[in-house]
Amino acid sequence: MVGCGLIKSIVSISSDLMHDFRTGNLTLTSPRSMILCQAVGMAIGCFVAPLTFFMFYKAYDVGDPNSEYKAPYALIYRNMVVLAVEGFSALPQHCLLMCWVFFGFAIVANMLRDLLPKRVGNWIPLPMVMVVPFLVGGYFAIDMCVGTMVVFLWHKLDRAKAKVMVPAAASGLICGDGLWILPASVLALLKVTPPICMGFTPSKYEV
Repeated sequence: MVGCGLIKSIVSISSDLMHDFRTGNLTLTSPRSMILCQAVGMAIGCFVAPLTFFMFYKAYDVGDPNSEYKAPYALIYRNMVVLAVEGFSALPQHCLLMCWVFFGFAIVANMLRDLLPKRVGNWIPLPMVMVVPFLVGGYFAIDMCVGTMVVFLWHKLDRAKAKVMVPAAASGLICGDGLWILPASVLALLKVTPPICMGFTPSKYEV
């Protein structure tokens, strides 16, 4: 079991590295610079990642289904263990039926995308993308939707520049959002709240 986990980790890291090299190729970055950055980033991450995790863990209620960071994979693996021990009787009513229905929908949707003409298949949603809001929340889907609209308009205005610059812009946004987690955790530890709070629920449900 340990060997399988080790192999899985190696394959996962190798896959991430190839994604990074692809991004470097799209942004015209030299492979030598990519390898050097990977080595420096790995060395820094050995110290920064554990410290950031403990700060993040202290600042937020990680794992709470009602919090912003609900740790969806932890919930999934816990439910898998409960299901393995207690059987299908542990599932809520009609849960197994819904699993079969959406399982069939995913197969049919993927088949239609592959078999229908491209101009029609492109309008059929990808089940893998549809599942993201169910795991991490609707805010992630809204971010993806806004980003897709920006990329679409960018390609319409200047296709050549968009093809080169979109990966760089996306990388910058991902890095910026990731780096902001650290000061956000510090503010949460200091009990600093935003000056403005927005809600989209009826007033009778607001606390």
